[in-house]
Amino acid sequence: MSYIKTTLDNGLRVITYPMPKMRSVALGIWIKVGGRYENQDNKGVSHYLEHMLFKGTKKYSCRKLKESIEGVGGSLNGFTSEEYTCYLVKLPYAHLQDGINVLSDMVLDPLLNQDDMEKERTVILEEIKMYEDLPQSYVHDLLDELLYPNQPLGMKILGSFNSVNRLNKNELVEFKTKHYSCSNIVVSASGCLKHNELVRSIKSNFSGLKEGQQDTFLPACHNQSVPQLKILDKDTEQTHLALGFHALSKADPMRYILDIFHIILGGNMSSRLFEELREKKGLAYEIASAVKRYKDTGVFLVHAGIDNSKVPEAISLVLDELFKARRELVKSDELKRAKEFYLGQLMLSLEDTMDNMLWVGESLISLDKVCPVKETIAKVNAVTRNNIRELANRIITREAINLALIGPVKKHEGLIYQEFDKR
Repeated sequence: MSYIKTTLDNGLRVITYPMPKMRSVALGIWIKVGGRYENQDNKGVSHYLEHMLFKGTKKYSCRKLKESIEGVGGSLNGFTSEEYTCYLVKLPYAHLQDGINVLSDMVLDPLLNQDDMEKERTVILEEIKMYEDLPQSYVHDLLDELLYPNQPLGMKILGSFNSVNRLNKNELVEFKTKHYSCSNIVVSASGCLKHNELVRSIKSNFSGLKEGQQDTFLPACHNQSVPQLKILDKDTEQTHLALGFHALSKADPMRYILDIFHIILGGNMSSRLFEELREKKGLAYEIASAVKRYKDTGVFLVHAGIDNSKVPEAISLVLDELFKARRELVKSDELKRAKEFYLGQLMLSLEDTMDNMLWVGESLISLDKVCPVKETIAKVNAVTRNNIRELANRIITREAINLALIGPVKKHEGLIYQEFDKR
């Protein structure tokens, strides 16, 4: 069965992926606002507001919100990204209406109590500290600063100590009023449900919310012309590395080629980077690649935890593998395995109601459409060895290298720049 989409008169969109043989339903309310819609002064407001919506509404206390979902065997959560915010539940299908009512009330009628805001400010500041104490996470923040300097994409979604301490209740209310409008909302659901019944319920709950206008953000800017290195010299047991290149946007025609490139280079335990750095050399326990996509830009990155004494050697090996993909065609069997891995993982995810809800919801809120599974399969199968090399030559270049490191590695800085110069 394929997805079904309805746009209400007020501009709010509802999309479902019915799975009638399932016994659960996953439901999400997506708001088209996130870290990119902020500035240095109010950085973190989207995330702060997300936290506050869980503190209670006029109808549900903070505890009642959680009990209403968890008390019927479900789960309640939310997250903030650079381009959207999502509030979600997964619960037995018989209790779908409970999920609709709870999420709708959170989005439409949160208390935003001043006392709760002060308590949550402390919680968020502790969250910031927690991530700064986790070098395997914090190194990605340093990489973002290199990739997108002085831009919202280069700033933490959580905000800074200064910005979070500056935020007040009026700013949260104004931000919510501006961005939480029907034009910026998508409701997605997957599982044992009937589309028309969900539409009627959402239409009833959101009838009083204004349509508003779709918001925009400043385009990403990157005019990098030389390799960039950022080192946080710290006494850690291993060095944490994040190496990134500007890559493709969410709608780029080459995005499926990038997915296959990522799998071949570092997407699983049979990838090149895992084989070379962990299995053959024993330099790292954790080594992998990743892809981040935004509306107008993207990132291909490699992250690893490296033996402190072997950082230059590890960086050299990573760069060797990346630049090798520019020169040589990948092997036919590598390409075949990568495609099968991609499609196999896709099929496994389509068995889960939550994964389906996230897939159709994110696609609609980000791209205003959902790519049918058959089309995705066809595009993945169409990727060629030459496509991979063309992509590598497009994004893997010496001047586009961005490297962030956390560890006792300041002494290796000269050797690291020498590795850049070899490319």
